[in-house]
Amino acid sequence: MPASSRSAALLVLAFVAAPTVPCTLVWTLASPLPRAFVDGDGPGWHALTLADFQNVNGEADTWREQDGVIVCTGVPNGGARLKGEALTNFELVVEWKHHAFAGNSGLFVWCPEAAFTDLPKGTLPRHGIEVQVLDLGLEDQWLKQHGKRSDWFTSHGDVFPVGNAKMVAHDPQRTYTLPGGETYTVGNPKSSRSFPRQRLVKPAGEWNHYYVRAVNGEIRLWVNGEEVTGGSKCEPATGFLALESEGAKVEYRNMRLRRLP
Repeated sequence: MPASSRSAALLVLAFVAAPTVPCTLVWTLASPLPRAFVDGDGPGWHALTLADFQNVNGEADTWREQDGVIVCTGVPNGGARLKGEALTNFELVVEWKHHAFAGNSGLFVWCPEAAFTDLPKGTLPRHGIEVQVLDLGLEDQWLKQHGKRSDWFTSHGDVFPVGNAKMVAHDPQRTYTLPGGETYTVGNPKSSRSFPRQRLVKPAGEWNHYYVRAVNGEIRLWVNGEEVTGGSKCEPATGFLALESEGAKVEYRNMRLRRLP
């Protein structure tokens, strides 16, 4: 955990003169500690830049890097695949930021080679496990268009299988209570889409932090320092990492990867 993310603790020793009264230790926390704010700093981690990815089916200007930030125009739909060997067990940290209201993107995990082979322009990767990267505006847009809240997606880090991939969702159904007291439910007990236990994503124009841990066919997601959801028994459980282009400008920075045994 980086020093900037640690909460400072003040140890106050209260010494009482009377010999019959023991020394008292009082701990005062300046602010709550995040449960898991992993920044990719330490042995085995290495930074990923745009040079580590192959533009599978986008235009020449769909992906670019500027001042250490990977920028995607979102046009056309498609993906950028991590070069090199397929991944099995790994950890990934990344910050992302949408620029457009209701912007859509995602991280693909464990994609087989067939997910990208001869992929037509304008087509998303065919198979894999997706970690959704959505702006909050998409929920608002759905509510305005349909007169009710979405019962099948959230903008707070859904995880789900795509194409012929499979996954057993940790949280296939979730009921949320909004600040005003309104409650609503997404998913169903048989859903393969896993919904976050907390709603922690920040709106367009602000940076969000994801920590993804993928081990032995199980994927777990932390959003802005808190574990929110995941899935197990993923098929495939080996494959490639990919960034998704899906109609909206999105940026990625501080992306770091660590392969695990």
